Amino acid sequence: MEKKFLDILVCPVSKAPLEYKADLQELWCRQSKLAYPIKDGIPYMLENEARPLTEEELHA
Repeated sequence: MEKKFLDILVCPVSKAPLEYKADLQELWCRQSKLAYPIKDGIPYMLENEARPLTEEELHA
């Protein structure tokens, strides 16, 4: 994921910045505690497509 895209993408729930997790192919929002998947290079920024982050993941 290119940095220029990360600079403009925000969480659709909280409007907070996102963290790119390349190894998981996900965009994380610590504020809303959601992880949005990236499939075939396309981020799926829908709340119902996201998975909840665990407490372990949030504190890593």
